[in-house]
Amino acid sequence: MDVGAAFSVKRPAVIAIVGAESTGKSVLAQDLAQHLRDHHGIRCAAVDEWLRTWCVREGRTPRSEEQAAIAQVQSQRIQAAAMQYDMVVADTTALMTAVYSEWLFQDRSLRAAAQAQHRRYALTLVTANDLPWQADGLQRDGPQMREPVRHLILQMLQEAAVDHGEVSGSGSARLVNALSLVKSRMGLAE
Repeated sequence: MDVGAAFSVKRPAVIAIVGAESTGKSVLAQDLAQHLRDHHGIRCAAVDEWLRTWCVREGRTPRSEEQAAIAQVQSQRIQAAAMQYDMVVADTTALMTAVYSEWLFQDRSLRAAAQAQHRRYALTLVTANDLPWQADGLQRDGPQMREPVRHLILQMLQEAAVDHGEVSGSGSARLVNALSLVKSRMGLAE
């Protein structure tokens, strides 16, 4: 299917999913991409989170000086998928690396580039903190981090004038809510 016929945005379209830890970004990215492929015939890819792979490979969380490279690889992976597909659903973006870099290391150097990149994405979805927190190896700092991180995400998006929508609900309701935003903000045909 020609994505131009299904959406009112230019291709390739990137849907960025951002949110605090343990808010269902990974599951939502996979489910949303699968739904767009299966129910709308869109050539769509889900790009997973590079940081997760990096932490498993290195056996630790990144240091301050490693943040920029992680953000760059995440952006490159999204860009590479966008060159091959009509639509990309990104499980996090460089914005999340910028958020954690600021929160953990007081380093604001990644903010401007991450914000500029988000302005180019077709849609940014922010996952709500309404799912139970779950431990997940090296990457999780604890439920107390979710609200401050969410606040910083929203601050960065608003400062950059990036339109975004919040996705809430559990189970299939989360996907339904995300699809509602995709339909209303991107003009997805029924």
